[in-house]
Amino acid sequence: MSRMSVVYIALPIALLLALAGVIAFIWAVRSGQLDDLESPGLRILGDDDEPLPPPDSPGTKIED
Repeated sequence: MSRMSVVYIALPIALLLALAGVIAFIWAVRSGQLDDLESPGLRILGDDDEPLPPPDSPGTKIED
């Protein structure tokens, strides 16, 4: 009978975690987190218009 007592603890915890997942999913959908799934993946492929700054040479000091 002592093995069944763990079900009384594990089942409510599992149900609470499942409920938290459903609530988080509903929040994400309502707040627009899942509206555009294509653009963020393609944004990294675009070229930047600004050139990179030149690297500092190792012997130069930064003046304050």
